[in-house]
Formats: sequence, structure tokens, C-alpha cells
Amino acid sequence: MPLSSPAVPRIRKHTRAIHIEAFAREDGLWDIDTCITDVKTRDTPFASGVRPANTPIHELWLRLTIDTQFNIIAVEAVSDAVPYPGYCNTIGPDYQKMVGLNLLSGFRHQLKQLLSGTRGCTHLTELAQILPTAVIQAFAGDVLDTRDGDGADSQGHKPFQLDRCHALRTDGPAVAKYYPRWVCSAPTDISGNSAS
Repeated sequence: MPLSSPAVPRIRKHTRAIHIEAFAREDGLWDIDTCITDVKTRDTPFASGVRPANTPIHELWLRLTIDTQFNIIAVEAVSDAVPYPGYCNTIGPDYQKMVGLNLLSGFRHQLKQLLSGTRGCTHLTELAQILPTAVIQAFAGDVLDTRDGDGADSQGHKPFQLDRCHALRTDGPAVAKYYPRWVCSAPTDISGNSAS
């Protein structure tokens, strides 16, 4: 069901788009290619000059190469459109600081420590922050077993997605319906420990 129709007439002024694609590589690693763009519907003045309407103010790319344990192996950052050419687009090499981080182990906190504020590009860092859940989606069914199985000899471990959102909490009705053998009276954290 889409959003409701606007109650008051309106005019679109700005569009931010985020695009993420995941690629399984022949060497067993994965490339996560991401792009963030900002486009305004009017000419936009900057101290560096006017950006014409409907041309990107930002077009920033980030590629993470990761292994199947969510470890970042390599990073590439490219800034194709920026408001301050020659300045904004010089930060890309600093994103190598992400190499060695794990997307599921304190990633957002470590990213903030390494690349927030003047240590990085606000938009590239913001783009990187959404990658853990995007990679989980990319890995679902390929790297991560997200099904419960069909028999008594099914997998012996809880499906990855359980207790990671409100709908799939192990004390909730969706788990009771779709994953009945994993129902418990108190949800567990991602390490499998009771949250209570």
C-alpha cells in the first residue's frame, strides 16, 4: 500500500537517491557497489558556482569488497559530482580506514570514530552506515540460511533473521506461525542469549 495522497498541493524540490547492488565474485568475495545522489529542481548557488537544476549536486560512489563473514577486505570511494570540486572529492582514500571492520560487529560506532565530521565526507559516511542491513539482504538465501527447513533433521541453529526485528521476534506470532520450533517466551539477542 503506497503512502496516502497529499492533502495539500505540493512541488518536488529535491531528490536523494540511494542505490545498492551486491555482486558475488568468482573468488568467493562479494562487491557491494553503492551510490548516493542529490538533485534539486532549481539552479542552486554555491560559493564555487551555480549547479544547474536537475543535475546532481552529489553523485558519490562507494564499493566495499567483503568476505562471507562480513569483514571488509577493500574499499573504493569516488566522488563524481560534488559542490566543491577539488576539495570534496579528495577524501576518497581516507575510506581505506574501513578495511578490517566487520559490518555486524560495532560497525556504525567504529565508522563514526574513523570518518565522521571533518574526518570524512558526510554523505559517504551516511551511505556506509546503511550497508550492514543491505548486505544481510544480499546474503539472505545465498550466504545466510534464512529458512527453517522442512523436517526433523533440519538445521540445528536458529535462522539468521530471527530476533533481528519486531516481526520476527521469537516470542511473537510470526515466529509461532512460520518458525514454530524457535518460539520462546523471551526474545534472544543476536548471540542467542535471552534478552531478559
